[in-house]
Amino acid sequence: MKNITIAIDGFSSTGKSTLAKQLASKLAYVYVDTGAMYRAVALYAMNNNFIKADFFDKKALIDSLPKIQLEFKYNADLGFAEIYLNGENVEKQIRTIEVSSFVSKVAEVSEVRSKLVEQQQEMGTNKAIVMDGRDIGTVVFPTAELKIFMTASAETRAQRRFNELQQKGDNVSYEEVLKNVVERDYIDTHREDSPLVIADDAIEIDNSYLNKEEQFAAVLELVNEVVKTV
Repeated sequence: MKNITIAIDGFSSTGKSTLAKQLASKLAYVYVDTGAMYRAVALYAMNNNFIKADFFDKKALIDSLPKIQLEFKYNADLGFAEIYLNGENVEKQIRTIEVSSFVSKVAEVSEVRSKLVEQQQEMGTNKAIVMDGRDIGTVVFPTAELKIFMTASAETRAQRRFNELQQKGDNVSYEEVLKNVVERDYIDTHREDSPLVIADDAIEIDNSYLNKEEQFAAVLELVNEVVKTV
């Protein structure tokens, strides 16, 4: 069976990472969560006071990019790789609502995107990779053999995100999460550099009414069909 590149794009909180992890585990492929990379850069900007609710020193962040080292390390207990920022495991820190409120603004910066896209393309040199994000099928791997674009209503995605944060003990309201989802959608689809769009050859999946098992089964079938043709 030939190895392929699987690119999964879509809106926030559509379960891209969950699906990508499932596929990578089933196929014994490498999984890369590009959203975690942008979140880690956003966390770095927050920790260094480059970004706040009403302030964003883009130049300071751009000048600091050479100091930002990102690395994925496989966690055997969890079954997937966690992200490290300058040697520190920040997997939990990057999943907060505060980081979520800044990540799209950080991802708008062309210099940030350029740095991370270069790293992502290097990771996929040998194929056998599942990568999820916002511009994987359009920018990072435009020739990927399988491109998936995931979507769901903003209300559905906000409810899912709210439930996750509640389970983690975060004190947030559904209204706050919905506002964040809508704002991220707008920024992601309207930025000048690599906006979130559906690739011409991507397969769109609306999972508003699909559970994880149904979604995985449908996409795995697509994978098997593609592998037969390459």
